[in-house]
Amino acid sequence: MRRKLLPHPILSLTLLVIWLMLVNKVTVGNVLLGAIFGVIVPILTAPYWPGRPRIQNYFKVVEYVLVVLWDIVVANFHVAAIILFKRNKDIHAKWVTVPLDVTSPEAITILAGTITMTPGTVSAMLSADGSSVLVHCLDCEDPDAVRDEIKNRYERRLKEIFS
Repeated sequence: MRRKLLPHPILSLTLLVIWLMLVNKVTVGNVLLGAIFGVIVPILTAPYWPGRPRIQNYFKVVEYVLVVLWDIVVANFHVAAIILFKRNKDIHAKWVTVPLDVTSPEAITILAGTITMTPGTVSAMLSADGSSVLVHCLDCEDPDAVRDEIKNRYERRLKEIFS
């Protein structure tokens, strides 16, 4: 019964929160209307999500978010130092190919988004077979270290979340 009423509980909660942010006022009516949207929209779109992944450990999701937020803060300082103190000829921009062990489209999307949100790196392209992602690094002395850091800090956690 719960699965039929809330086929995507996280989507339902997200729709409620987004609705409240859009109307910019928390009232009983707005919460009720947001909750109705949160129930109706997932029910109507459920047939288009047949093989959605199951999140195995919600604590790992919280851990992942905290790691990414920390890395974003640290990378901001790192990029600021590069811009302020390095000469152009001392900046070593590189392309790094990161082979992927995750296969879920959702996990790959989250990984690519995480890489792009972290200042100094951009995920530029996913291979046609989804087995690797091409990452551009603003300043990279050791491409292997960047690849290993992405795999150990992000991909490993995503595998724990979605496996």
